[in-house]
Amino acid sequence: MPLIRQCLCRPLQYTPFLSSSSSSFSSTPSPRRLGRACSRSLSNATTLSFLKPKVPPPPVYMENPTENGLDSVQLKILKQKLEELGMDSEICVPGQYNHLLCPMCNGGGSEERSLSLFVTNDGGAALWMCFRAKCGWKGSTRAIADSSRPSSGSLSQLTRLKSKREITVESLQLEPLCNELVAYFAERLISWKTLQRNAVMQKKSGDQIAIAFTYRRNGKLVSCKYRDISKNFWQEADTEKIFYGLDDIKGKSDIIIVEGEMDKLAMEEAGFRNCVSVPDGAPPSVSTKELPPEEKDTKYQYLWNCKEYLQEASRIILATDGDQPGQALAEELARRLGRERCWRVTWPKKNEVDHFKDANEVLMYLGSDVLKEVIENAELYPIRGLFNFNNYFDEIDAYYHRTHGYEFGLSTGWRALNGLYNVVAGELTIVTGVPNSGKSEWIDALMCNLNESFGWKFALCSMENKVREHARKLLEKHVKKPFFNASYGGSVERMTVEELEQGKQWLSNTFYLIRCENDSLPSITWVLDLAKAAVLRHGVRGLVIDPYNELDHQRPTSQTETEYVSQMLTKVKRFAQHHACHVWFVAHPRQLHHWVGGPPNMYDISGSAHFINKCDNGIVVHRNRDPEAGPIDQVQICVRKVRNKVAGTIGDAFLCYNRVTGEFMDIDEPTGKR
Repeated sequence: MPLIRQCLCRPLQYTPFLSSSSSSFSSTPSPRRLGRACSRSLSNATTLSFLKPKVPPPPVYMENPTENGLDSVQLKILKQKLEELGMDSEICVPGQYNHLLCPMCNGGGSEERSLSLFVTNDGGAALWMCFRAKCGWKGSTRAIADSSRPSSGSLSQLTRLKSKREITVESLQLEPLCNELVAYFAERLISWKTLQRNAVMQKKSGDQIAIAFTYRRNGKLVSCKYRDISKNFWQEADTEKIFYGLDDIKGKSDIIIVEGEMDKLAMEEAGFRNCVSVPDGAPPSVSTKELPPEEKDTKYQYLWNCKEYLQEASRIILATDGDQPGQALAEELARRLGRERCWRVTWPKKNEVDHFKDANEVLMYLGSDVLKEVIENAELYPIRGLFNFNNYFDEIDAYYHRTHGYEFGLSTGWRALNGLYNVVAGELTIVTGVPNSGKSEWIDALMCNLNESFGWKFALCSMENKVREHARKLLEKHVKKPFFNASYGGSVERMTVEELEQGKQWLSNTFYLIRCENDSLPSITWVLDLAKAAVLRHGVRGLVIDPYNELDHQRPTSQTETEYVSQMLTKVKRFAQHHACHVWFVAHPRQLHHWVGGPPNMYDISGSAHFINKCDNGIVVHRNRDPEAGPIDQVQICVRKVRNKVAGTIGDAFLCYNRVTGEFMDIDEPTGKR
């Protein structure tokens, strides 16, 4: 039947009175100012209940509700269960969606009826969901818990099994927008031309008026969504879920997806017609579950219903709201559409802390030119593991300007090594040498130097050392006195009890031990997991694994030792890089049958050449054992590999070892001084 204008709505005589706003926030009139012209047009008009709603919007009824289920016993039981959950079951009608106040969130500040409750035709079961983004409460229940006798099929299939209604403008009794609603949109900078092209209409119920957003496919009305002045939303039941504005993206290679109908209209004001809006709200958070199959993906069924339109798009801009639910929606859409063809927008700043929320807000405050610029500057949607150098420009700038001060690495504390080897966070150093050459002692001395100079803390996985023995070695280097009055100390005075107590506190604050509490061997994964905990809990900056052959190296029979070592060192390097933690890994050389006393080669390490191939730094510690060849307290530090030329180079340095305290000193440094 023909549409009839109601007497409350004056004939449309709308002329756009607002031009595009300036891109400057400070010079742009506020929405309150923009609304003055509208308020003048409304001053002599009858105030509509749309502008001041007295009661919540009426529910939208399904056709042919059950006639005999209303008084059934199981319906009464079901209503009682719903009452216990806090729902007003008296207004619930079987066979339709009922819009209620959510007992979990109470509709938020606006007290909107955001809970959608569906009761089966026979009154035997119900399922519900709150569509407020910050709530999302959902669930289901049955009148009688009898799985052998389902009330109307599986609850998860109710939506899929219901037949879709055929609707028309006439059957829904939709009308053209009245002047008051046109003015309402004008305050939001949505023109009459845009409203007309998108077939935005109104629906009256008694003295109430709601905006009607018509959902169409190929020009045919498929569904309709309503909105009142308080931002309460409801939809026609049993209609197909599709995008709002679907026809506008047909055959388009570039499309924009927004979160609300108002944002879709705002995009058109900025010159973008290739835009659609999702029909439902955003989820409170990103789902941690695997993507469901198409037939079970009920929340995002509109994507599958429109997949032939989306398949043609090569670039999809996700312009969802900037709040947490909006970003969660963008992620859920990207998961289904394919991140490789998705882009995302960053809404401009409103002040030092907040950003504008959505497209319509940007249009209202900053104007169409700024909104257009935001869309044109959309960025590639991030894909885990795929980056661009511009993601690291801040880090590169800090590196160039040496902002942090340790870009060349940290000094070992020995002048002889300054030009050869410096400690860089996030690198792997392999240390080798023949037995009893001082590998572990040198690493202990290096840790003491780094703690004294830079405050570094360390995690120690030292399987060859008893705890008390390792503590003695570290304390002697720190206090610079022997632990015992014993022959190795000569005439040097033993550390006092007070020095011991201070040293114990230093040990407790500096080192964290990774040790197996039983007789089993630790695996590299076990060690790295505990090292990660030490990094996050205690701020550890260095990890020592000493030695390699004390780890559990069980591997599949089909895997060679070379393959295993390669895989193991990859794990260690990833740990170091991810946690900015330097790792020292001690590995013994294989048995040297023809050794003549010189330092071994890095390729002599037992297990695999990958030790030298994969490490960032390779060091051989070698002690002279022949008095005729030189001082026996002289230790040769052979730097055999340095991947980062900024931090060092290949070469040899010589240090003097103090057997009494375990200290390593530069050759020209007097005993007892650092």
